[in-house]
Amino acid sequence: MPKMKTRKAIAKRVKITGRGKAVVRRGGSSHLKSTNSPKRNRILRQPKALSKGFAKQAKKLMGK
Repeated sequence: MPKMKTRKAIAKRVKITGRGKAVVRRGGSSHLKSTNSPKRNRILRQPKALSKGFAKQAKKLMGK
């Protein structure tokens, strides 16, 4: 049986942690940061864990 190909679009956006969680970068953190509060900007710096359903889809697309 041939190998599963990785979907590069997902691989660039999602990282699988050591424990198997899917983590993504938060949206809205690239520009126009001065309109946000400092607290909001701190929150946007932190990665976000995907929900269970999306994580399952992402892992499947990445061939894991």
